[in-house]
Amino acid sequence: MRRRVLAAGVATLLLISACSEGGRAEPQQATGYTIAFVTHETPGDTFWNIVRSGAQQAAEDVDVQVRFSNDPDATRQAVLIQQAVDAKVQGIATTLVTPDALAGSVRAATAAGIPVVGLNAGIERYRDLGALMYFGSDETVAGTSVGERIAASGAKHPLCVIHQAGSVALEARCAGVKSAVPGTENLQVNGADDAAVTSTLQAKLAQDRTIDYVVTLGAPIALDAIQAGSTAKIATFDLNKETADRIKDGKIEFAIDQQPYAQGYMAVTSLYLYLKNGNDLGGGKAVLTGPSFVDKSNIDTILPYVEKNTR
Repeated sequence: MRRRVLAAGVATLLLISACSEGGRAEPQQATGYTIAFVTHETPGDTFWNIVRSGAQQAAEDVDVQVRFSNDPDATRQAVLIQQAVDAKVQGIATTLVTPDALAGSVRAATAAGIPVVGLNAGIERYRDLGALMYFGSDETVAGTSVGERIAASGAKHPLCVIHQAGSVALEARCAGVKSAVPGTENLQVNGADDAAVTSTLQAKLAQDRTIDYVVTLGAPIALDAIQAGSTAKIATFDLNKETADRIKDGKIEFAIDQQPYAQGYMAVTSLYLYLKNGNDLGGGKAVLTGPSFVDKSNIDTILPYVEKNTR
């Protein structure tokens, strides 16, 4: 099988270009099925490397072309989806973290006969927007699971750190934590600036010594929380190599993993199966990839996969 994730510069390329400095697009040669893979990725967030790794492996396994583009700005992400529609791709896989802002472009895709699957964010709304399938975690369930776990360890006043404004997925996680620990307080930070995250956390933790847990919603933010220095325990959503190492050495209590490699892989293969054979995975329901807890009890099993960029 040939990996069909190709660089720009070939005359037969269909171009999808990001419309801002924050966006990125990787056009590829137009042969066979072409799938646009559009996310709200913030540049530098290691989580998305894992999603992309799964999608790239799927592209190789089923011999399709995958075009990656991303922008954390909801309006510009919508433009990227519309550009995929205009380029007449055969399928679109997209995150739906800001469903209202993306609704017009997703519906334009379905109106043009282009199948759309959601992944990672938007589990509550993907059907409303016209997406056929969804692959990801139920963030409310995941957040509740975290809340129940830290409540059992005695947490009374957790700080839930939201690193992207307007993200329904992140807000659902914190709402889930709060449902299990009523004393939960949310804190908004700028996830694109690690130094700013660290300083904001330092100020908050110094101002309120009753905070006993910091729950971060992305692996890089957990590392910022460590840098902030506090006696509060740290738990996080999602994994990367550094976070896994900090679980092993006890600086992070646990991570809740939504298995992003599986999200990327299944989003691509589901579109391939739909295009080739009319398959609808999940039987009309979202396919859940999490939550899965990673802590000291299983980190040695998980760590080799983290090192391969698949967990």
